[in-house]
Amino acid sequence: MKMKIKRLGLWICVVAIVFSAAACAQPEEPEEIITPEPTPFPETYQIFLPPYLPDALTTMALSNPVLVESKTSESAHFQLDVGGDGAEFQWVYALAAPFSYIGTGVRANSLKHFWAGETVIDFPADKIVVDENTAYIFEILWGISDRDRVQIVSTADLLENAWEIGNAFSILPFEQLEPSWQVLEVDGLSPVRKDFDKERYALVVPFTIVGSPADLVGLNFRMAQAQISTDHYTNRHADQLTTVITTGVTALVRATAFIMEASGMTYPAINIGDILREADILHINNEVPFAENCPRPFANPYNDANMIFCSKPEYIQLLEAIGTDVVELAGDHFWDWGEQAMLYTIDLYDQRGWQYYGGGRNYADGVAPALFEHNSNKIAFLGCNAKPPGYATATEIYPGAVSCDLDLMADQIASVKAEGYLPIFTFQHTEYYSYRIVESLQRDFERVADAGAVIVQGSQAHQPHGIAFYNNAFLHYGLGNLFFDQYFESAAQREAFIDRHVIYDGKHISTELIAIQFVDNARPRLMTEDERESLLTKVFAASGW
Repeated sequence: MKMKIKRLGLWICVVAIVFSAAACAQPEEPEEIITPEPTPFPETYQIFLPPYLPDALTTMALSNPVLVESKTSESAHFQLDVGGDGAEFQWVYALAAPFSYIGTGVRANSLKHFWAGETVIDFPADKIVVDENTAYIFEILWGISDRDRVQIVSTADLLENAWEIGNAFSILPFEQLEPSWQVLEVDGLSPVRKDFDKERYALVVPFTIVGSPADLVGLNFRMAQAQISTDHYTNRHADQLTTVITTGVTALVRATAFIMEASGMTYPAINIGDILREADILHINNEVPFAENCPRPFANPYNDANMIFCSKPEYIQLLEAIGTDVVELAGDHFWDWGEQAMLYTIDLYDQRGWQYYGGGRNYADGVAPALFEHNSNKIAFLGCNAKPPGYATATEIYPGAVSCDLDLMADQIASVKAEGYLPIFTFQHTEYYSYRIVESLQRDFERVADAGAVIVQGSQAHQPHGIAFYNNAFLHYGLGNLFFDQYFESAAQREAFIDRHVIYDGKHISTELIAIQFVDNARPRLMTEDERESLLTKVFAASGW
């Protein structure tokens, strides 16, 4: 019976096929096919932007010509809101503390537990200060915050409140960073670092355009038609960030040079070379000229009663190896070996494509700024020697360091700033041996800051000095030695800073103090955590913090 049923089914299929084919074979008048006109997508779509969104995010969303702001969610096609898979916007936030904070960072889990009021062993802050918008956004992500720990203040008062509290952190959008904040690592990651990995960072907030499937299809169609991509919808773009490293005294002479000849030309940079090379622009304050007739160095730095310095030409291999980009020539000893040595030194820099400033082939050459453009950031280096007459020899016809004419320097700062450059000004100023800030330097530093310099540095210092924020400028009165043989002179002269400045989208947004410790007369290394804490405690106290 089963076989018969199968066969019957087969015959039914065959008959159906035959009749169907026959029917198809009969000539008929073709019917007119009417294709309905497709309903066109709207040219623009209404989007509701909740008031707690970051201002820069709202501005970015409305830069899309397909989107028009709606004042209410009911009348809008879409709403932009926190969360969602495949989010169109990736907004980077920073964990920051007042610059006077000595620590380096926290784990993301500890931060979230502290936020929620849960027990966290040894969390390094007493408070987290945030503005109302950030609080709302992170409460969506992390849950309601503990208001004994999380303090909500106005955006304008964030920094002042954090400094007043002292031991306080803040969470704020990347675009709100400024140098008075110290950006902290979260799970070892920092958004002001070049190696920042957004995919592993806990403070990236996704924002998604929410709407009906049909409207989303139309929006995607219109955006594709207009060749608009959401790839750029973030507040941190790697191609808008520039790192500038500035350093203290380099003098490849005496015991430093002796050790280089014994251990290799690049020996002084064994422990810190990678940090220096990582900079997009590396500043070196090389105070000593190169000379072809420079004699062999001696091991004891105290044999040279006259302090007349020169460096052998092969020592420049060290400056090559660390990635030098710009050399400050305002140092006291640039003239030590005479006119030909100064001109020979500048020739060596020119051959390598390095810029120089603060000294030159003559006065006009020496006062000219060194200009850089990187990732659309424009940076100018200017400087001079502020010591009594005799150290700066540059004239209309003679090479050397340039003596400070602060009226002229102020005009130059204003000039480069008008051209869109961020001025970095470095002094070869009076040397002194304490961590404090002295009045004579303070007066001159503030003057060039008033003229528009965003970073002002004392390059002359053989030990670290204090720091200040003045008129939106970062002032560091002395960094200490980078490569120089003062290991046995004092404990303070074994300590130094390398300053890493972060420029983003034409603004100075952050500075990191990299603490180093000399191990001998030539080679510094990174400080241990305890050494760094000790140095920062002394320097911040001298800074009035």
